Amino acid sequence: MTASRLQDALAAKARVWGGWVVGPTVLAPEEFAQAGYDYVGFDVQHGYLSDADVALMLRRLEHVPIATAVRLPTADAAPIGRVLDAGADAVIIAMVESAAQAAAAVAATRYAPAGVRSFGPLRASMGLDPADLQARVSVFAMAETARGLAAIDEICAVDGVTGVYVGPADLAISMGHGPADAWTQPEVRDAMVHVHRTATAAGIVSGVHANTGTLGNVAARMGFRMITLASESQALRRGAAAHLAEANGGHPDTEQARGY
Repeated sequence: MTASRLQDALAAKARVWGGWVVGPTVLAPEEFAQAGYDYVGFDVQHGYLSDADVALMLRRLEHVPIATAVRLPTADAAPIGRVLDAGADAVIIAMVESAAQAAAAVAATRYAPAGVRSFGPLRASMGLDPADLQARVSVFAMAETARGLAAIDEICAVDGVTGVYVGPADLAISMGHGPADAWTQPEVRDAMVHVHRTATAAGIVSGVHANTGTLGNVAARMGFRMITLASESQALRRGAAAHLAEANGGHPDTEQARGY
């Protein structure tokens, strides 16, 4: 089996850092790779991306040294199959609240008899062996609701789940706090630590959507292994603000504590 770039990165490093893409772009993923990021996530849940957009960006990255993941809003098998056929290394499934939902996500990445994925790879470089194609896929269940938190032990125990990926903003909202309070409310931070520890005890990867470098450092100190730092729009805004401030002789505070 040929491992995916994400599998290789997780095997080689104690921690991997990611960028995020929310709109069609040919430049951002390559810039994340050039900057030294380990992976880039494509946001189909909240972003302005179609299947075709994601497929084109994945194809463009075939020879760029960066791993890829796609966040999808549900465990529906059809869109999961399409992004995997286009070459995604991983899927990140939003709002997982039960072991059954996590198992459905895994099944969508596996061919019969283990799952419900339909055969149809779109990249010649991936080969045609069903066993290899499904073995290279990583599946992450998002832990971002109080219900998901209550079921985290069962979710982490689902066979085939690679890891859990925390969405701090939605988790904070579901616990009665504002999205901006995700990293400052002790109750929410304790919940994130609990998810990390539960995942680690189960032998799977703990991930989190930090959304800034500062919070990425906090997440690393908590122990998370897969940490998303910023979207392409955030990186552009921060860089543009810095250039403008430099031109005016100032130093802006361009990093906002957000995370979802």
